[in-house]
Amino acid sequence: MAQSRNNNDTTLDGFDSQAFLARLTQRPGVYQMRDAAGELLYIGKAKNLKKRVSSYFRATGLTVKTQALVSHIRTIDVTVTNSETEALLLEQNLIKEYRPPYNILLRDDKSYPYIFVSDKDTYPLLSFHRGAKRKKGSYFGPFPSRAAINDTLGILQKLFKIRQCDDTFFKNRSRPCLQYQIDRCSAPCVKAITEEAYQKDVRHASMFLQGKSHVIMKELADQMEVAAASLDFERAAVYRDQISSLQLIQEQQFVAGDAGDADVIACAILPGGVCVHVLYVRGGRIVGSKAVHPKVSIEDSPEQVLSAFIAQWYLGSARELPDVIICSHDLDDKACLEEALTEHRGKKVSVNYRVKGERAGWQKLALTNAEQQLSSHLASKQTMYQRFVQLQEAFNLDAIPKRLECFDISHSSGEATVASCVVFDHNGPLKKDYRHFNIEGITGGDDYAAMHQALTRRYTRIKKGEGALPDILFIDGGKGQVTQAVDVLRELQINEVQIIGVAKGTTRKAGFETLIVAETGQEVTLASDSSALHLVQHIRDEAHRFAITGHRARRGKARNQSRLEGIPGVGPKRRRELLKHFGGIQAIERASVAEIAKVSTISSALAEEIYGALHPED
Repeated sequence: MAQSRNNNDTTLDGFDSQAFLARLTQRPGVYQMRDAAGELLYIGKAKNLKKRVSSYFRATGLTVKTQALVSHIRTIDVTVTNSETEALLLEQNLIKEYRPPYNILLRDDKSYPYIFVSDKDTYPLLSFHRGAKRKKGSYFGPFPSRAAINDTLGILQKLFKIRQCDDTFFKNRSRPCLQYQIDRCSAPCVKAITEEAYQKDVRHASMFLQGKSHVIMKELADQMEVAAASLDFERAAVYRDQISSLQLIQEQQFVAGDAGDADVIACAILPGGVCVHVLYVRGGRIVGSKAVHPKVSIEDSPEQVLSAFIAQWYLGSARELPDVIICSHDLDDKACLEEALTEHRGKKVSVNYRVKGERAGWQKLALTNAEQQLSSHLASKQTMYQRFVQLQEAFNLDAIPKRLECFDISHSSGEATVASCVVFDHNGPLKKDYRHFNIEGITGGDDYAAMHQALTRRYTRIKKGEGALPDILFIDGGKGQVTQAVDVLRELQINEVQIIGVAKGTTRKAGFETLIVAETGQEVTLASDSSALHLVQHIRDEAHRFAITGHRARRGKARNQSRLEGIPGVGPKRRRELLKHFGGIQAIERASVAEIAKVSTISSALAEEIYGALHPED
């Protein structure tokens, strides 16, 4: 692969496209468009560089967005490659690294989850798994979400009663748990099922996850006949119920007969938005779906969006590729995509548009979902925008606010205090900008000090250029909390942010909130059906939810760590001896130095150390 960089002389219009195109090669490669500051605007690939780049500078036929891109171009860098496939792979690596504003941009998601079946245990378990596949066993998936995993695990519990408890719980049972009582587990922990019968259930569960339901039903039917012939009617009834459940599940699926894995991808475009809907088929079963609203700049047709989306969705991430990708539209660069995806996977991947039978049903279903999701998304965006307009009118603002932030504090009697900051824009919650602040060094329960610390940390960073200022800062609380916000922003010399407190009001009921305008001290009560109030309630509730989530996580982490940890000389063995002797940390805290010293592994000097660490105020 050879590379050449073209820093071109500019004309009065900014870029001499004719001179550049006259020198441009017709070989395949990647082009990078830059503005006057040298910042990347767009990265593209081409089978014929000269033909593709020339299309941006034609006299007519350009979309408004493409015209906007071209108006900013000052230089174009070109990298020549040996093939269009090589250019596609390079393009995706560059997009992932630089994320230019005019390319389709997708948020990096966490790795997809799997169902894991262990193979080292006498009684294997079924469990949720995400991340590296280090454990020995079978992995089924990927599934689109945790919810899809939970649905499938629930089905497997009803059908085959495989344990889903962790090994620690399983090994320490002396009697069956509630899952056995509600007929969701066969209680292998107390040997209520033989190893042979349990392994048969595990095999059937694995076959179900592989899409072999018909084979399972045939086996179960044979076993039912054998049981009935031997007059074991109770066992025959169990097989009968399993067969009925499997038939019902198949009826609830759109399709269950075409084995194999496929991702079905459909695109819908309307003025104001794009939706790409991915339908996941694993083992012939639809296991879930995902709607994505990518940032689209110059792609103006479903075919263009799908080509860019598929390349970045798979080549720009560690997502696992299925055997087949079914698209809602016919792609011009289908062959190039297939070659690149196959090379990336190390195994054949086909990209199909013309499909029949059940696959055509999946294709239609994905497109219907894309259209419905897009309609809902645009309606939601319009509703959110109208709420921002109403907020402007309610507070007589000079302009429609673009960015809102809201802070809240959460703790349990002063323990594990956490502050939350949530951010909204015209599209709703901007979750990538959410922040938690673990509050330290204050008196427990002092919400004013906690708010002051959180705001100081947040806006000091923004003052340093590590974020954007909001137009309105909402504080969940009354005048005391609002005063903290005013003091912090005054200290940091931030004058352009409107501060509004959200107090619960005298009735403390939703719809009767009192809004405190910091600048004037005015208290405003909006009508309960006001769109502006609904927006304030939404961001306040989201801040409250996010604060509680952070607090519970911090509290749980703190409570899972013994107060004995960190005391010099008290290692795991001595901690076990202390807990065994006293029965718990509370009893140790109540014990005297002499009582602690009675533990065989604890000396008098160490007992004093332990007592001092547990009673720092004494």
